[in-house]
Amino acid sequence: MSLKAQITQDMKTAMKEKQPERLGTIRLLLAAIKQREVDERIELDDDAITAVIEKMLKQRKDSIEQYAAAKREDLADVERAEVVVLKEYMPQPLSEAEVAAAVDAAIATHGTTPAAMGKIMAELKPKLAGRADMAEVSKLVKARMA
Repeated sequence: MSLKAQITQDMKTAMKEKQPERLGTIRLLLAAIKQREVDERIELDDDAITAVIEKMLKQRKDSIEQYAAAKREDLADVERAEVVVLKEYMPQPLSEAEVAAAVDAAIATHGTTPAAMGKIMAELKPKLAGRADMAEVSKLVKARMA
């Protein structure tokens, strides 16, 4: 079953089981997917849907930080609940050891010159996207190259 079909099925289940918070989050996700499909005039595959979910998770993370800074825990709690639902559709995250092994392999292939940083990240992004925080991967690459 494709990821989009799974999300649609979960929306129907949330409707039947009267879970308004979960339903709202799933509807937001489907709207974001549909918007991207309309904008780009394509049918999104699972990888593209994962990218949409990653973007939504990043937005929620930023919102939680802003709400916490403004001492609006009620709004931060709503965002945290959305994060829990969205994370259900993300692939299983890689362990730190698996990420480190992929980084070491890419560095061994491309070397440790500053110019190799772009090549290393270009190799790692398709392998690790959705399964590791790419900002953390970038920091790890910089640390290993130093």
